Amino acid sequence: MVTSIATFAAFLAVGLVSSSPIKARTPYAVKETHHPPPQWQKVGPARSNHMINLQIGLKQGQFDELERHLYEVSDPDHHRYGQHLSADEVNDLVKPSDETHNLVHEWLQDNNIEPASLEYSPAKDWIKVTISIEDIETLLDTEYSTYRHEDGEYIVRTPEWSLPLHLHDHIETIQPTNSFFKPRPVAKTMKKINEAAEYQALAPSNYKPPTVGQTAADVCNVSSVTPLCLRTLYGTVDYKVQAAGKNKMALTNYLGESNNRSDTKLFLEQYRPEAASAAYSFDVKVINGGNNDQGQENATELKAGKDLEGNLDSETMLGIGYPTPLIAYTTGGSPPFTPDEQTPTDNNEPYLVWLQYVLSQKNLPGVVSNSYQDTEQTVPYSYAVSVCKGFAQLGARGVSVLFGSGDNGVGADGTCISNVDNSTTFLAMFPSTCPYVTSVGGTKFINPEVVATDARNGYVSGGGFSRYFPRPSWQDSAVKPYLASLPKNITSFFNATGRAFPDIAAQGYAYITVWNGTTVHLDGTSAATPTASAILALINDALIAAGKPTLGWLNPWLYKKGYKAFTDVTVGSATGCGTNGFPATTGWDAATGFGTPYFPKIKQLVLGSAGHGSN
Repeated sequence: MVTSIATFAAFLAVGLVSSSPIKARTPYAVKETHHPPPQWQKVGPARSNHMINLQIGLKQGQFDELERHLYEVSDPDHHRYGQHLSADEVNDLVKPSDETHNLVHEWLQDNNIEPASLEYSPAKDWIKVTISIEDIETLLDTEYSTYRHEDGEYIVRTPEWSLPLHLHDHIETIQPTNSFFKPRPVAKTMKKINEAAEYQALAPSNYKPPTVGQTAADVCNVSSVTPLCLRTLYGTVDYKVQAAGKNKMALTNYLGESNNRSDTKLFLEQYRPEAASAAYSFDVKVINGGNNDQGQENATELKAGKDLEGNLDSETMLGIGYPTPLIAYTTGGSPPFTPDEQTPTDNNEPYLVWLQYVLSQKNLPGVVSNSYQDTEQTVPYSYAVSVCKGFAQLGARGVSVLFGSGDNGVGADGTCISNVDNSTTFLAMFPSTCPYVTSVGGTKFINPEVVATDARNGYVSGGGFSRYFPRPSWQDSAVKPYLASLPKNITSFFNATGRAFPDIAAQGYAYITVWNGTTVHLDGTSAATPTASAILALINDALIAAGKPTLGWLNPWLYKKGYKAFTDVTVGSATGCGTNGFPATTGWDAATGFGTPYFPKIKQLVLGSAGHGSN
């Protein structure tokens, strides 16, 4: 039960008379409420002995100061541009105050949670402890229930949780509590095309090395997109990597996905033969029990499309970015929980686990491609902000973090329902709504490229506006004119003052992918994201070779200068929710951002930038 404010005031008066410390003995009050999305239904109480890896996010000591540094080193007109922070410098800025640590530890000990059972993030801004539902319900003055998703998955959650009043300003979030975030590999949600001939035997290689003067029209088949097509279209085909020993690119795997080396080798032998050896040499970092099974998928896994996303990512990034070294982070978490399992440990906040791991590393890749997301309304505000702050820390350290903008346009028809008041709403995608990541939309065709759609599987490249994060000032000059051009009949469906996405776009249609020894064709911004990431990794290579730092957080540079090196996409629309959604137009738009990258122009722009300081 939550104690009233009046009771709390009386308690304070007694405390002042007796001179006893308030500390962990103040009354509880609700810290956060988050309504479950319509796709989740409560089916019953959670078992008291169900174990959860609880993550406690503490208030960071100087995040405002970190943000100031981040903006300065990311602004191409600032004298500090490119002077990224070290791991120690970032940790010093975000570590909580001694007061915060002392109060939280006292509260935990008062609830019989001993210091020896606690684990910490590098900056000690996150505390992790594994405890039972029964103990968490006491700790947070709440009740957990079992929820079932419409796809059959079960999780344990509570829509509302509480803290002692004196801790409200010291703890930002605790998860898993009210987060219904279900990070999905995008290529699994809309994926396979060619239903009549879903899988095709791998044909003998007909690869022909690129020749001088070839154009995208010469090498591209828009119904079967290959690395050579992408390298030619986006201008990387003639670039020679110069700093492979100093530069790295990375991808992330969640939900049991992995990158099958034998499939990746078959793909590269067919479509980038000189890169084939990289299929067995790229680095895999297994985090928190992540999956790196290289065996053959069983019938259940094949039906679920296991490793489709993982293979698409590794094949695309190596097919474009080779010989830049690749790191694959494979993170455990979010296992399906079923009520009849024997006291499983709920481990389903993989973004937090991955962020804490990667932020603990001294040396980081220059760019990270992420193909996993869910609608913003599935996550509580506090969780979204905490995860977004983690991406800000990566940006401050010189890492470009990219996410796909989603594959359902502004929302799949029939799903555009607010989980707050059941009103019609466009469904923005998280983490694309975080301003510290770069969101990538999808295109198709060439001369011109258009917004990617596919009527065969319902795929529409996504875009929109956040309801959590306000529009940053660096977006104003690009986004305000676009908003003014939109029809008035859709303005009630989105937050016009929110962070707008996507920022850029790339091909995201009919990618050839080798999976289970066969070729499949895949759509999605999950194809566009590793494509853009690999191109930016090559830009980082050119910067490092010239004695300059990596791009880091892209967005301030992109909106101030970088957009000039992108090819505008003006045809098509991010449709959905029974509307025409957001159209592509001249300049920035909420369907394709500033358009698609052209490597020679980006390279010329960054190498000619006087503001991009030397290492």
